[in-house]
Amino acid sequence: MTRLPLKSGELRAWFGLLVVLGPVLLVAMDGSVLFLAMPAVTAALAPSADQSLWILDGYGFAVGSLLIAFGTIGDRYGRKRLLLIGAALFGLGSVGAALATSPESLIAFRVLMGVAGATLLPSALAVLGTLFPDPRRRAQAIGIFAATFAAGFAIGPVVAGQLLSRFWWGSVLLINVPVVALFLIFAPMLLGEVRAVGSGRIDVLSVLSSATGLLATMYAVKHMAAEGFSTGVLLFGVTGVVLLGWFGRRQGRIANPLVDFGLFGNRVFAVAIVTAFLPLAAWSATAYLTGTYLQSVLGMSVADAALLAVPGALVLTVAAVGTPAVVARVGRPAALITAHGGIAVGLLLLLPAGSDGGVGWYVLATAVAGVGYGISFSVVADIAVAAVPAERAGSAAALAETGNELGNALGIALFGSLAAVLFRLNGPELAPTLGETLALPGIAPAVLDDARAAFVHGLRAVALAGALLHALLGVIAVRVLRDRDRHGPAAELAPR
Repeated sequence: MTRLPLKSGELRAWFGLLVVLGPVLLVAMDGSVLFLAMPAVTAALAPSADQSLWILDGYGFAVGSLLIAFGTIGDRYGRKRLLLIGAALFGLGSVGAALATSPESLIAFRVLMGVAGATLLPSALAVLGTLFPDPRRRAQAIGIFAATFAAGFAIGPVVAGQLLSRFWWGSVLLINVPVVALFLIFAPMLLGEVRAVGSGRIDVLSVLSSATGLLATMYAVKHMAAEGFSTGVLLFGVTGVVLLGWFGRRQGRIANPLVDFGLFGNRVFAVAIVTAFLPLAAWSATAYLTGTYLQSVLGMSVADAALLAVPGALVLTVAAVGTPAVVARVGRPAALITAHGGIAVGLLLLLPAGSDGGVGWYVLATAVAGVGYGISFSVVADIAVAAVPAERAGSAAALAETGNELGNALGIALFGSLAAVLFRLNGPELAPTLGETLALPGIAPAVLDDARAAFVHGLRAVALAGALLHALLGVIAVRVLRDRDRHGPAAELAPR
């Protein structure tokens, strides 16, 4: 990658980026930090199976349902102000969650953290367009931003494993506090306020319909995947779809829409938003399942299981940082296609893992998939910010981040439910999950072996399903984006 000489004044911008990366890392980590901590949380708070899913999913659901609203609110009323408010709430929610004494209070504080996270992500990404007006510098900064976001998801279980081997489960959330404190001290000094000029008022009906529609739809999908069809859940789903449809129609009729759906007329942008969703869905589900696989099937300690995730996290981070150089050579469409191919191959490498061993396959799979994950996170963020003028970057970034967070939340609900169904069909039928089966007293060793084999069967099915979906999307990307790069990467998504 060609080195760009550092100009006067840019040092402040890079320090500003460093400050922004703190909350970005936390928001990403907190999407995955509880994966390895759930056995400890279960032992301490005794949540039901449904409460356990909400402890894991409630955070992502809150972030995903509010990103669009807060992306536009930051554009209209000031991104720095929203970042400071969101960081303070995130810190308070982290303290409350770490000290929770019941499943209900833990879920409530995790939702509060999700609301705060929804204020942070789009504004943090959008502010890079202001800090780095030069497109090449901006691409470098976004690569670092994406690497931090991706690394946060990847190292969340690693950090959790190390803390859990020494402290109580709440420590995995309490570590957010010092990072938030540093951000609140330095952000006012290094970040300037940016808001759209003459953009009009926020349409309250659009905010309410987008947030409620997304939440109702996600809730319905989650519960139908986990527990099957019911009239109440169906009503939630229909309500959500109707609200989202009404929201979409309203955006075309009002003067100041929350979402510019005209962006989807650009095929690279459209494929990128889908790319924001699917990799996080596959990653969150396989990270959760492989964490259980390493501990409950192979019998590893939480600390050892966390260390095995380090190679994949490092590869993912390097790939995200290096993506701008790749895009400069091959273009955004080719990078998107490469991302799907890498993830598909990595997921397929989980198939040889068995109940009697598979550590090597796990490490290799996460490393290969890490290349695809890193590319996808970086190129999607770059496309989102480059798609619109700087003062509207928050709303465009929110679309990409919404895809990420919906993928993270629904990945566990959908892919995790597939694994749960296969466990019930193939397991010893003594309990609905592997963890509950292993906790039953007086179980014969042969029955435990059957339970572990049934769990591995579900893990393989999830890996295969994710690989096939990524391969399919890669094929679609090849067809849709063919010859889109003829005029060079810079011409694909010139700001409008």
